[in-house]
Amino acid sequence: MILGIDTSNYTTSVALMTLDGELIKQRRQRLKVDLGERGLRQSEALFQHINQLPDLIADVAKGRKDQLTKIIVSNKPRPKEASYMPVFKAGVGQAKALASILDIPLVKVSHQEGHLMAGLWSADISFDQFLAVHISGGTSEILKVEKKKSNNSFKIEELGSSQDLHAGQFIDRVGVALGLSFPAGPHLEKLAKGGELGKLSIPSSVQDYQISFSGPSSAAMRMIQSEKKAEDIALAVQQCIANSLEKVLKKAIEKEKYKDILIVGGVAANQYIRARLRKRLEHRAVGAKLYFADPKWSSDNAVGVAAMGLEY
Repeated sequence: MILGIDTSNYTTSVALMTLDGELIKQRRQRLKVDLGERGLRQSEALFQHINQLPDLIADVAKGRKDQLTKIIVSNKPRPKEASYMPVFKAGVGQAKALASILDIPLVKVSHQEGHLMAGLWSADISFDQFLAVHISGGTSEILKVEKKKSNNSFKIEELGSSQDLHAGQFIDRVGVALGLSFPAGPHLEKLAKGGELGKLSIPSSVQDYQISFSGPSSAAMRMIQSEKKAEDIALAVQQCIANSLEKVLKKAIEKEKYKDILIVGGVAANQYIRARLRKRLEHRAVGAKLYFADPKWSSDNAVGVAAMGLEY
């Protein structure tokens, strides 16, 4: 069996998977963020991971020690040489110790590759080449992806990204200002269901493949200060994000000539954004085919990380 470990900004995750891709057990535990706060310092996040991870590993791997054949761990945000974030040291340290004690291989992958694989695994699809959107509190990137022939890893080219705030940060800033708990995504989505479509509008800010959410965030804050209806503000935020993604994806589809698009990350779990993108991009004039990670595997998890080990 494969043990996957992921220690991202806000979630400690462990997953156990068979060599043929069957998920046996997984555990996730959110890091604690105080009400009214919009995040954690890396030092505090690392401390919480160190405290939570041993118990999660013990629970997921209980009685399976002799069946473990490899450990896969996320060691950095993206598959780039300079990519680094201290929180991943917690997972790497535990993984190194376990692999050494059990005398089994240890494979290091990036957090982003884990998200992409969680999408492919949960949607039960496989592509050699595709466009991808990784959209969360830590990234908002448009990617061109090729599956490597030798193993389960990816060759990833970044076509564009957010230039200031990420989509998840946009949601969290507005959500916390509206009195919602952090992370605000699920709460804002629920709130938006009571909004009136078209009542409020937040213009998207897109240039070529680059997206800006700073201006839209400021516009939303002005709406809050003007005491506009919270439900309408929430809906306008979702619509702005969907419009921004639609613009960059239309350009990528036209230029790169790829029709298959995989959308992953915590923000990709938003059902309004999913439905709007499908409506705008899957019609005949554009001709794209959109695929999403199962909502429960859109947010940070170790399932995709474990699945990265299926062909290593």
